[in-house]
Parts: sequence; structure tokens; C-alpha cells
Amino acid sequence: MSGPRSAPRALIWANLALLILFPLAWAAPLVEAGLIPFLDGETISILSGVAALWADEPLLAGLVGLFGVAMPYAKTLALAGVHFGRLSSRWLPALEVLGKLSMADVFLVALAVIVAKGVGWGRVETAWGLPLFAGCVLASLAISLATGRARR
Repeated sequence: MSGPRSAPRALIWANLALLILFPLAWAAPLVEAGLIPFLDGETISILSGVAALWADEPLLAGLVGLFGVAMPYAKTLALAGVHFGRLSSRWLPALEVLGKLSMADVFLVALAVIVAKGVGWGRVETAWGLPLFAGCVLASLAISLATGRARR
């Protein structure tokens, strides 16, 4: 196992920044719904979406929580472990797969927005949290890929 100097400092700092940015993205508004009877005027975040789903769809809430919250954060922590020599580089391929699976949440939100707009009920607008969350997931994936290249 090698120490933190085997990965460029920029990758290490970018990964550590995700430990702050991910929780912000989970609480940030993803979509704003207007004129939809059950969502009129509501702003929906990942955390509020999981909480709302929990009562009626606990399995779906668990999947969103797993892919949108737990996996990206665990991946970020594990990558920090690789950067600081606490985990072997052999973890990198698994971390890259976790990063790709985390994109599932971004696609689900985008699909929900498209469906809601297509139904023609009211208005659904994406908010600043969606690009923030998507950017965090993409940055995490890029950091793990770049770390793998730096280790070779």
C-alpha cells in the first residue's frame, strides 16, 4: 500500500471536497413542482424524496437512499482510504463500478422530470441541486478513474 503522495494532491483535495459537497447536494432542491395537485409548489431534494417515499414505497426509498446517498459517500470515503494508504489500490475497480451505479439516481430524477412534463400536469422545473448532484457523481467517477491511472 502506498501513501498519499502516489496520487496527485489535486485528486486528494477534490475527493475530500466531495465529503462536503455530497451532503449539500442531497439537501439541495432537485426539482420544483408547480400546479401539480399533490406537489404544488414543493421543492424536492434527494433527502425529502427519500422521506416522502418511505411511507408508501419503502423499497424504492431504500434503493434511492442506497444509490443516491450511501454508495456515493462510501465510495468517496473508500477512495480517501486509497489516497492515504489505508486501502489497497486493488479497491479501485470496485470503486469505479460504485461510481457508475451512483449515476442511476441522476437518471431516475431526469426520467421523472421528463415523465412529469410529458403528462402535461402543471409544471416541473429542474433546480440547482440536480446539476450539483450530477456534478458530484461525475467528479467522483473522474477522480477514481484518474486515481487508477496515477497508480499504474
